[in-house]
Amino acid sequence: MPARDAQKYIAECIESILAQSYFNWELIVVDDGSTDQTAKIISDYSVSDDRIRLFCQPALGIIPALRLAYEQSSGSLITRMDSDDIMSSEKIEKLTDLLIQHGKGHVATGLVEYFSESGLGDGYRKYETWLNELTSTRKNYTEIYKECCIASPCWMLWREDLDACMAFRPDSYPEDYDLVFRFYENNLKVVAADDILHRWRDHDVRSSKTVGHYKENSFLDLKVNYFIKIDYKYQKNLVLWGAGKKAKKVARLLSARKIDFIWVCNNVQKIGQMIYETVLQDVKDFNFSDKQVIVTLANSLDKDDATQVLSTAMNCEYYFFC
Repeated sequence: MPARDAQKYIAECIESILAQSYFNWELIVVDDGSTDQTAKIISDYSVSDDRIRLFCQPALGIIPALRLAYEQSSGSLITRMDSDDIMSSEKIEKLTDLLIQHGKGHVATGLVEYFSESGLGDGYRKYETWLNELTSTRKNYTEIYKECCIASPCWMLWREDLDACMAFRPDSYPEDYDLVFRFYENNLKVVAADDILHRWRDHDVRSSKTVGHYKENSFLDLKVNYFIKIDYKYQKNLVLWGAGKKAKKVARLLSARKIDFIWVCNNVQKIGQMIYETVLQDVKDFNFSDKQVIVTLANSLDKDDATQVLSTAMNCEYYFFC
């Protein structure tokens, strides 16, 4: 568990770990340059329970903190926790049981619940619903290019599988999404508990809101990189559908990697225009059969229309980057 300036929430977090129904755990906490009482609070807990160990480093960031924590860990099963969140009392037991039952080659997860003392925004509710629906059907990877499809503080792996996925060695941010792509790349099958195992706290100073690594541009870089690495098929024509900022960013990333693509849209003001030396074609006149399609449409109705069109095209593979 990485922690920085978490004094407001760290005690409640650790108490939820101490309350676990499964007892054979160790908690490795790395204080990442806190300027408040975070390290002292953790240290006090470590004195009273030797399953808790504290390491301190300068403010180097989440990835170095995770890396150090992993180096100091000794367990056969590995999970990550965030210092401002809360575990359900059976979280470790249920994830452990799933991995023992199914063996190596699996990633165990469960349902999550967002909460906030100041009220939760609609975006978080929608993400929670989307994520839990994927987990309930064990179809997390089917929409991996939309968002991070396995909650970063709600997975557990065998150590050997995490090592095969390069654990926390890559320096790529957002680190949680990058790791899930590596689960996908290494064909780890999802097994899940149909219970809320993790309560995800939203507050104004969460890293996802304050750190530049978690801006949308970083997500698009990651998506394009892994699409080319895992799913792109050179023998098929690649199509980019959309004409907004996100589509233009994807177009630049593809062009920078020398990936040829056909660009289509349903914006009458953009059809026929040349952007980045590519003419935008009318989607109504386009045949999507035997194509790979990256969809960057923002409007939900447009997405529904696109799904209807693409799902009926012969041998069409499509990926929503939105």
